[in-house]
Amino acid sequence: MDVGALLDNLLSPAILLFVVGIIAATLRSDLEIPPPIPKALALFLLLAIGFKGGIGLRAVEGDQVGMVLGVLIVSVAASALFPLGAYALLRLKLGRPDAAAIAACYGSVSAVTFVTALAFLDFEAAVYGGYMVAALALMESPAIVTGVLLGKGGGNLKLKPLLHEALLGGPVVLLVGAMVVGFVAQPDAAASLRKPLAGAFDVALAVFLLDMGLLAGRQMRNLKDAGWLPPTFALVAPPVQASLGVLCAYVLGLAPGDALLLAVLFGGASYIAVPAAMRIAMPEASPGLYVPMSLGITFAFNVTLGIPLYWLLIQTLWGF
Repeated sequence: MDVGALLDNLLSPAILLFVVGIIAATLRSDLEIPPPIPKALALFLLLAIGFKGGIGLRAVEGDQVGMVLGVLIVSVAASALFPLGAYALLRLKLGRPDAAAIAACYGSVSAVTFVTALAFLDFEAAVYGGYMVAALALMESPAIVTGVLLGKGGGNLKLKPLLHEALLGGPVVLLVGAMVVGFVAQPDAAASLRKPLAGAFDVALAVFLLDMGLLAGRQMRNLKDAGWLPPTFALVAPPVQASLGVLCAYVLGLAPGDALLLAVLFGGASYIAVPAAMRIAMPEASPGLYVPMSLGITFAFNVTLGIPLYWLLIQTLWGF
């Protein structure tokens, strides 16, 4: 098995800084990045990938429209349906609100994992389509609705604030807005903006992952008393769901780069959008459980080992 991609990913500066953050948090260092900086970096990363995705979406040719629609339909269906299986499994050990909130996290997506996968593909010189950004945006919300329906059981459901948070949350608006701008902007003007965005992308991602490492290291402490099921689920669910993404990509005839992005979308877990929605819709669910699972375990696994392992699976299936 070619492990070059795995080693390249582990030794990239962004991933190494992520590990530095985890180690610093584990050793209880006072290293901290001032809160406004990670938020600004997150907005920049969403702006950059949305804008680039819009330009890529404009490049979709007529004979690709059917395939693109297939990807978007499969992505929305996965986001809405994944929480059902996760909820049934988690209910073996957890109460209804906690099981539903965790299930929603694992049906939704991680934008930062997606961004890390883009950087990985750029390093591997693999091509990918801008329409995958549309799949990212569409997968944010269905899992939130499914998770809340499972948690509430149809009772005491405040639909309006839930839909507002799911559809009009800041990250979703920025991502979709940047994608629309990239799609409709005059090509020469779009190209002049795309170059500086791409130039600062790697630096922004490296600093942002350092902060994610600090957060992940701190969140891991909260799982000490959670029992065996939550951490096991957080480690097993990503490769299982990502493998389903690879299988769907194979059936749909996607290029290898797009297949990896679909795998990452399927195998990621939300630690921003879903927790924000759960605080509104299901405050009885414990953030001390679902946030460390999605951020401390699943995110850490995906950005260090998951992405290159999914890539190796794709290389095997696609035969290159």
